[in-house]
Amino acid sequence: MPELFAYTDGACSGNPGPGGWGALLIARDGNRVLKERALKGGEAETTNNRMELMAAITALETLDRPTKLTVVTDSKYVMDGITKWIHGWKAKNWTKKGLKNVELWQRLDAAAARHDVTWEWVKGHAGHPENERADELARAGMAPFKP
Repeated sequence: MPELFAYTDGACSGNPGPGGWGALLIARDGNRVLKERALKGGEAETTNNRMELMAAITALETLDRPTKLTVVTDSKYVMDGITKWIHGWKAKNWTKKGLKNVELWQRLDAAAARHDVTWEWVKGHAGHPENERADELARAGMAPFKP
């Protein structure tokens, strides 16, 4: 049975500043890659955390039917937010003082709810090939918005 992975990353030049996100979707059968799809985008004025969220959101929203997959991120913000903190935010009806990016967290929550998602964290910029490719996509997504 093939497995699906989404490797996601965000980038920002200045924080805030121009930013980009990248997602690499890979379907594998064991070590054999069956299919691959690269996604990227960006914004003129954003933050790194927003771009990390957009990478995960877009990866999940791109899937047109409920799917079992592993989302791999190098963002502790995304990882801890979606696996730990979100439960408290939802219990408080998203009204936690100081909570940033509420609309993106809600969007990620809705996108993840459609799927059977396993979340995995990897250290960024540590030579993980798919994470490095997601980083390249994020930087490419940012490029049109850099002065």
